Amino acid sequence: MDNVNILIIEDTPQESDKLIKVLNENNYTITGVARTFKEALDLYYKVKVDIVIIDIFLDGVPDGITFAETINTVPDASKPFVFLTSSTDRKIFERAKLTQPFSFLMKPFNELEVLYAIEMAVEKFYDQNDVFITDEEDTVISSDYLFIKKGKSLKKVLLADIIYIEVEEKYCNIITANEKFVILISLTKILKLLDENSFCRTHRNYIANIDKITEIVPSDNLIVLQGKHHITLSERYKDLIKKVRTLK
Repeated sequence: MDNVNILIIEDTPQESDKLIKVLNENNYTITGVARTFKEALDLYYKVKVDIVIIDIFLDGVPDGITFAETINTVPDASKPFVFLTSSTDRKIFERAKLTQPFSFLMKPFNELEVLYAIEMAVEKFYDQNDVFITDEEDTVISSDYLFIKKGKSLKKVLLADIIYIEVEEKYCNIITANEKFVILISLTKILKLLDENSFCRTHRNYIANIDKITEIVPSDNLIVLQGKHHITLSERYKDLIKKVRTLK
């Protein structure tokens, strides 16, 4: 399980230091702090970024909005972002709103506001709203990661690292080579959100990462995965054999 990477775009050291303190205390990783529009673009494409916190005004100019407009022109490279501002100018707000930010933070901010804004940004960006405010779920699934609520912060697990998923009622055990995670999500939803070309159901209680399958033993209703993990292959899902052979 990894920390979520956050890029800060803020030209006032006092404000960026406050953000860094809050984020570090809640186990987020700061991958960079940019003071200007140019620095922001350079860092955005050089470092690992999961979320961006953007001050609207950089050196008195609304370059934070310009940055958001710029990254929005490359949809495949876009990441969820949160605007940070002390401005009450309605025209600035309307321009900022056009970039479709995933949350707004008003200065002076407090710790909970920052943490909630990050959660909202992840939920909205991946179109899985209100996941973190209920007791029914605690995980957002992107095309690359699971974003899991742990305490007051979010953690992430690379989907490609998952070997298999074991379903137990409303919980899912996520098995990787080094760790096991328990997440709160329904089987119906996790199947809907996972890429069917990468993951497939093998039994009512198991979902396998197709790339991690090393052997299929139909006569024993058995699938062997990397790390010598064994899961069940039920009659209902034996078409999996054809799918795996096609993909390989």
